[in-house]
Amino acid sequence: MAEITIVKGDLTTQQVEAVVNAANSSLLGGGGVDGAVHRRGGPEILEECRRLRARRLPDGLPTGQAVATAAGRLAARWVIHTVGPVYTANQDRSALLASCHTESLRVADELGATTVAFPAISCGIYGYPLDLAAPVALAAVRSASTEVAEIRFVLFDDPALAAFEAAHRSHA
Repeated sequence: MAEITIVKGDLTTQQVEAVVNAANSSLLGGGGVDGAVHRRGGPEILEECRRLRARRLPDGLPTGQAVATAAGRLAARWVIHTVGPVYTANQDRSALLASCHTESLRVADELGATTVAFPAISCGIYGYPLDLAAPVALAAVRSASTEVAEIRFVLFDDPALAAFEAAHRSHA
């Protein structure tokens, strides 16, 4: 079973083999985590994403799925892009959010990555409440069948850190 760690920090500076990017379906960059990954990683990431769109994903990456590119100038070796669900109070999208995590770990296994850093997927502009997303994310990685040795949740601010720490403690 993978070791799960929770830290406050900048996802784009993590010394891990793969960072998970909370991408949009276009894979062509955006705001939040996605924008930060593309800015810090440089144009190589965008170039690979454009090739993926042209060759394999003409309609974009579906919600809950994951795909990898090289990491450009990031400290990591790979970026695993996943598209989280947009939150809505009248529809349970937790299975899609869980799939983002399990599919990202599946891709990490295909790459041979043993250390993976996740952001709080869907908790920015996609509006997923932290107190609902954190338990889903943690349950998904705990239940995943993976060879990844360390799963690190890297949270940008204190509210996100507190939500993930609380969800982690409630399972311990």
